[in-house]
Amino acid sequence: MNVQSIIRNLIVETPSIPGNLAKVATAIGTIGGDIGDIKTMKIGTLSTVRDISCTCADIAQLNQIVDAINNIDDNIHVRSVSDDVMKAHEGGKIHMTSRIDVRSLSDLRRIYTPGVANVCQEIQRAPEKAHYYTSIGNTVAIITDGTAILGLGNIGPVAGMPVMEGKAVLFDQFAGISGIPILLDTSNPDEVVETVKHIAKGFGGILLEDIGSPHCFEIEERLKAELPIPVMHDDQHGTAVVTLAAVISACRYAGVELKDAVVGQIGLGAAGLAICRMLMAYGVKEVCGTDPQESALVRLRSFGGTVVGSVEETMAKCDIVIATTGVSGLIQPSMVREGQIILALSNPYPEITPEDAIAAGASYAADGRLVNNVLGFPGIFRGALNANVKSITYSMLLAAANAIVDATRNGDLVPHPLDPNVHKSVAEAVERVALIEMAHID
Repeated sequence: MNVQSIIRNLIVETPSIPGNLAKVATAIGTIGGDIGDIKTMKIGTLSTVRDISCTCADIAQLNQIVDAINNIDDNIHVRSVSDDVMKAHEGGKIHMTSRIDVRSLSDLRRIYTPGVANVCQEIQRAPEKAHYYTSIGNTVAIITDGTAILGLGNIGPVAGMPVMEGKAVLFDQFAGISGIPILLDTSNPDEVVETVKHIAKGFGGILLEDIGSPHCFEIEERLKAELPIPVMHDDQHGTAVVTLAAVISACRYAGVELKDAVVGQIGLGAAGLAICRMLMAYGVKEVCGTDPQESALVRLRSFGGTVVGSVEETMAKCDIVIATTGVSGLIQPSMVREGQIILALSNPYPEITPEDAIAAGASYAADGRLVNNVLGFPGIFRGALNANVKSITYSMLLAAANAIVDATRNGDLVPHPLDPNVHKSVAEAVERVALIEMAHID
């Protein structure tokens, strides 16, 4: 759902007079820049210096923004432009550390030889104890072949490593899970599956990340069938969980009964197809989809979805429309029906802006800036690992979506991704359902 953009930090000096920051913000917005954080670096008698984070489409737009700010008047200047994103990645974002200090020979003997031999023998006698005496039960492999990295496409696994490191950071920060990036130099489903199966004993779960369509479907399905640990493709199910939560919230605000509505999905890649399946699992009676790829339409039909011929037909037929195409401006205001709910989730440039959708008659509209997978995958895996389940089921995913909805403040579409309570709530909901399902199996 992401398309390529750049983030830069503008160091801007303005006179210490009210209203000048508004002028700078207007200049940025007029050119089409998206302002993020604003930090005041210095407040002086005559001037104020601020660090303004700005998302731009490309370098050309960034240069236009800098020129626009410098041309406001003679007293407002862009002093420098920095790339804080690149700085944050210098040396990588993750580092494995020990949980135990080794300060004495006694410590060394206890955590390594000869003491560790007793632990090895105990695990040899009872392999299930590895989850108690090692980090295996709290470690997830983050596996990619680099074929669908964000909106960049097939750039290869090494170029995708910063994304995998980012996932590992989020696992650690929000769920206390050790995420280990694994970069594969093959996209052949047989080779991927065999490789993952051979390394799986060292992990409590498998997160498939940024693996392209359609081979991602076969890889996930086979690994789920052949491994006794949770496997989840985040681009499919993580996205679907958070999208379902957003749709439920939007329906509440618009007064629409989701299960009785006709829902249309524009774009049937990995995320789009998973969203369709998640909506059907929730109980939506009619889910429609459109995509230019015939293979995607065949897959939609295979699990009971309705194929619609075009974007225009989808907009005409459906009460709720979700778009995950990455094509900015795909939905024209003239296509919008009165009272529709529209979630155009391509980020940062949606298929239609919420403002244009509302002006054209939509009862509720949002873009993808808040619909972030980070609301889902850390808590989903935390709950699954806590319950020591062998797979992540749709019941667990639905529980995660409902937990996100319950954690959403009135007026918001979804919770803030940095809210620690939402990750805890998702983990608890998933674990609760997992334990119930395990009890029924027993």
